[in-house]
Amino acid sequence: MAIKRFFATKDNTISNAFKDGLTTRATGSNMGASDILEVFSIYGQASSASSELARTLVEFDTTDIAAKRTAGDIPASGSVNFFLRMYDAEHVESTPRDFTLTVAAISQSWNEGTGLDMNNYTDLGESNWIKTNSTTSWTVQGGDFLTGSSDTLMFTSKAFDTGKEDLSVDVTSTVEEWLKEVTGSYGFGVFLTSSQETAEESYYTKKFFARQSEFFHRRPVIEARWNDSIADDSSNFFLSSSRAPAEDNLNTIFMYNYVRGQLVNIPSVGTGAIRVSLYSGSTGPTGSPLNLPAGGDVSAVGATSAVGGHVEDGIYSASLAYASSSITSVYPVWHNGSGTEFFTGSAITVKPQENAANYPIKDWVINITNLKTTYSTDETATFRLYVRPKNWNPNLYTVAQTQIETTPIEKAYYKLNRVVDNFEVISYGTGSGNESYTQLSYDVSGNYFDLDMSMLQSGYSYQLSFLFNLVGEYSEQRAKFKFRVSDGD
Repeated sequence: MAIKRFFATKDNTISNAFKDGLTTRATGSNMGASDILEVFSIYGQASSASSELARTLVEFDTTDIAAKRTAGDIPASGSVNFFLRMYDAEHVESTPRDFTLTVAAISQSWNEGTGLDMNNYTDLGESNWIKTNSTTSWTVQGGDFLTGSSDTLMFTSKAFDTGKEDLSVDVTSTVEEWLKEVTGSYGFGVFLTSSQETAEESYYTKKFFARQSEFFHRRPVIEARWNDSIADDSSNFFLSSSRAPAEDNLNTIFMYNYVRGQLVNIPSVGTGAIRVSLYSGSTGPTGSPLNLPAGGDVSAVGATSAVGGHVEDGIYSASLAYASSSITSVYPVWHNGSGTEFFTGSAITVKPQENAANYPIKDWVINITNLKTTYSTDETATFRLYVRPKNWNPNLYTVAQTQIETTPIEKAYYKLNRVVDNFEVISYGTGSGNESYTQLSYDVSGNYFDLDMSMLQSGYSYQLSFLFNLVGEYSEQRAKFKFRVSDGD
């Protein structure tokens, strides 16, 4: 999976706003059990220069994030981005425009509290404008945040134009500092910039859904994003062309070392280097390994092996070009370079480079071959796609085949919506690097991807959609696929 969400474990709104009568401030009020979080600044309500503020506190369980990294469910630092996501709560009061929110790490522990009253501020105790809990005070009223010149990794900001936007801000550096235990992980404060908090104008009021909200998919989360797609060109292996850039002549092939149904590292290789050579043959590899052009994992012209490496448990890969137009079927043999062979793959058909400018296929027939009607919230599902051109015209030989080959799409992405209200749970991630977090993998059996069902609310149906990028042009596919999620118990 390339996206995982961690829900908030604490949140609260703290405020020094005036209560009714505009004589007493709500500095001791607690709103930790409310289903709404609030940020605002009110200028000149009690007097010509009076100021009232509200700030949001939100905390997450970083031990859970650390455990997922240790287990290999989240990549190492540098290979994953973390985003704080909070969702706009519509309301009938005024909404500010053209403002900026600061997102800063909280520097000491605090208690959530059980207060609910966000109107009259009658509920007292625990964290509030003055105190972190019932006995300890903030060093500075309004909360202690890492916003100093030496704390640049611990705070960021996000601009709002209409005021109705959701909050999505990259907090990777902060989360990584927490995971390294450089500083205590006490969550984030969300508040207006200092210039706006002290401005002679009001910014009232920005509201977000809290963790207690009945709207499951609008609760605050830290969202981990990374691109874990595997591009196995074993069924999409192209002959080198002088008309193509060097990188486009490379084919990446994979070896999957299964032992009793589990992917495990080869003991003598571990996470080190591994070699692959290509052989000709009609039913299997014969003769000597073929000479390869330099490029990718091939070090020199005429070398007979590519030196690849470890991808993840039990998976190894190597990138190489191929230039022998007279031999159109090759066998990959994985070995250590000293006579020990580990695995011989199936025959790879070598395809000529196509003229991308004349690529004719726009519409595709797609199907999820292993789709179930219901999934449990405690499982991670692997979805496999079958893809073929819509206007496919088979010949008699093809019709006679027992299995029609799928067409791997090199750049395919998924989106997930909740059916009842079409709420977009996971958007297409089509950016570069880790922002391509919904890109599908592909191998000899076609495209596939994993989906962590724990991110979804049980008792609802969801719909998968797919987006293909062919020669730089995006096209959303018409076919949609639905499934239901139930409790894992």
